[in-house]
Formats: sequence, C-alpha cells, structure tokens
Amino acid sequence: MAYTFRLFCNIMLGAYPHGSASTRNLKQLDKTMTEELEDGNGKRPLSHEELTDIIDLCLWAGQMLLQYGANSFRVEESVHRFGTGLGCDWLDIIVRTESLTITASSGGEFRTKTRRVVGLGVNMARMTAINSLSREVERGEVDRYEARQKLQEISTTSGNYNRWVIVGMVGLACGAFSQLFGGDWRILLITTVAAGVSMFVRQEMHKRQFNPFIITTVCALVAGLIASTSALTRFSTAPEAAMTASVLLLVPGVPLINATHDFLRGYMSNGITRGVLGLIISMCIALGLMIAILLTGVSI
Repeated sequence: MAYTFRLFCNIMLGAYPHGSASTRNLKQLDKTMTEELEDGNGKRPLSHEELTDIIDLCLWAGQMLLQYGANSFRVEESVHRFGTGLGCDWLDIIVRTESLTITASSGGEFRTKTRRVVGLGVNMARMTAINSLSREVERGEVDRYEARQKLQEISTTSGNYNRWVIVGMVGLACGAFSQLFGGDWRILLITTVAAGVSMFVRQEMHKRQFNPFIITTVCALVAGLIASTSALTRFSTAPEAAMTASVLLLVPGVPLINATHDFLRGYMSNGITRGVLGLIISMCIALGLMIAILLTGVSI
C-alpha cells in the first residue's frame, strides 16, 4: 500500500516526465510492485478473511485426525499440506493430544487459533481419507471450498461394516487367540461368546457416551464373567485361556504404538501422554478381570 501511494505521489508531482522513458520506468515499477506482492513461491498474499477460512479448515482436519487415532507427526504433516496447498506461506503447528494450535501466515498477515480435541478414538478409514485429501490439496487439485465439502463428507461417513459383523468378527478373532493360548474347541466357543458380548456392551456404552475408562472396566468384567462360566459349569477345565483371550479386544494397541512413534519423532510430551493413557487402559482391563475373579472364584 505504501509503495502504491509513493508511486501515485511521484506521478502527480511530475517526478516522471511524459515519454517513452517514463513508460519504461512505470512498467519497471509495476513489475517491482508485483514481485513485492508475491512471496518467493509465487503465492499472492491472502486476505484476512481467506486466511481465517483456511486456518479453520486446517484446524478441522487436524482435530479429526487426532480424534481418529493419528500420531503427532501425521497430524502436523497433513495440516501443513492443507495450509500451504491452499495458499499460506507457512504454518507453525503445535500438536497436543487434547488440542491443536496453528499460526498461519501469508505476506504480512497472520492468524493464530486453537481448537480442542473433544474425544479420542480409532477410525483408520477416515484418517486415511483426510490424509489423501491433504495430498490432493497440496497438488492443487482441490480448492478450499471443495476441501470443506469433502471434510464434511468424511466426518459424516458411516462405518464400512455393520455393527453385528464387527461383533461377530471380534468374537472369532479373540476365539482364535484362545487357541494360541492352548485352549480346546470348548474354549474357542466360550471365548467367542464372551468377546462378542463384551464388544456389544462396548458399542452400547460408547453410544451413550460413558467415560472410556469405565467402558473398558465394565467390558473386561463382562468378558471375564462369561469366560469364567466354562469352569463353573465344568464346560472346560482351562478357563484361564478364555479369560485371557476374551479381553484382547480392549488392548490399547493404537495409543501404545502412537506413544512409541511420538517418542521416536521427538514429540516427548505427547508420547508420555499417550503412554500413560495406554497404561491406564491396561489397568482398567486388569481391574475388570480382578472383579470377575473375586465374584466367581475362578483364577487365571
């Protein structure tokens, strides 16, 4: 703006006489102004409204990635692709397990905003879709309006499988693990039932928005009680395999893997937080099984 004002004053004051030399000077000044309006990557400066809209999109994408189980590096990388692909010069991103803070800059304008992460879960399909969308934005195939529409579609996408299919497959998977633990076909059957019922209880409690630690404890208790019936009814003489395998669906694999990844990438505070989360979930599993053992008298 100051440069344009100086140019206008010079012309009005007659600093540039009429003629071809004046025309060349004006063209040179116009070229210089254009170069000043663009950064080193050839991007035009974004307006305040555009920058606000882009940072909101970046926060939304990052929030969903954290909620769906992405590690800290993946969140930062994908969000950075969104911002720079949509026209920002640079983004400074602070990733926390419970929040996301972004400073986006363009020309002489910048915006800083924070968004809270309201819940943690695992949804690899949505996480992969957001990551793929960030690459499309980076290549210039999607503008911010299309990006917003696609993020909305991703956030409302239903699961790939019916809930009863998930219940049955989780039960069979835990039943298969019981065979690795030395169980017979009776243990396979009781473990499948125990894990399937536990998964159903987990789905219902999650739908009603119970605390995740309470959900884990109750599901471990339910699985332990059902698995222990194999000994109480003398259906099998090896209930420990059933009780151990029936709670494997509750093991916090994603938090523990992400904790290790964050440690290796240098996100120390996030690694500690995720590691503690995995430890607490493991303790909740142990607590549920302990209550089942105390109630039934069946030991592992």
